[in-house]
Amino acid sequence: MTRPRFHLAFPVDDLQAARRFYGDVLGCPRGRDSDHWIDFDFLGHQIVAHLAPEECQNAQTGAVDGKDVPVRHFGLILEWDQFDPLAERLRRAGTPFIIDPYVRFAGKPGEQKTMFVRDPAGNALEFKAFRDDAMVFATELDS
Repeated sequence: MTRPRFHLAFPVDDLQAARRFYGDVLGCPRGRDSDHWIDFDFLGHQIVAHLAPEECQNAQTGAVDGKDVPVRHFGLILEWDQFDPLAERLRRAGTPFIIDPYVRFAGKPGEQKTMFVRDPAGNALEFKAFRDDAMVFATELDS
């Protein structure tokens, strides 16, 4: 392991729907599972869908770039050339976008593609890609 991996557990209200979305749509290999949870390999990170229908609810939103971004969300920073194929895969699967894929800071430092979707339980996911990976944690960008 060259970089620490994160572990995230999150609620779902239907394990079969979670298995289809994370396994079939996103292409995450399944790990261990039980009648109450499923592990997924989220590009090398371990995420676990726990059956907890009472915990599933829509997240609050906050304004970013004039868009209502779910405050509670998780996701991945992809390679630039992985972003569009994933967006197309989500479209083909009929996954509705909370925020359609778009480019932020086009032609400027910090240029990135981003999109938001919800899984079948309502959990918000963001996928993004930076044109320059060195900009992921940049603190001072040209406006």
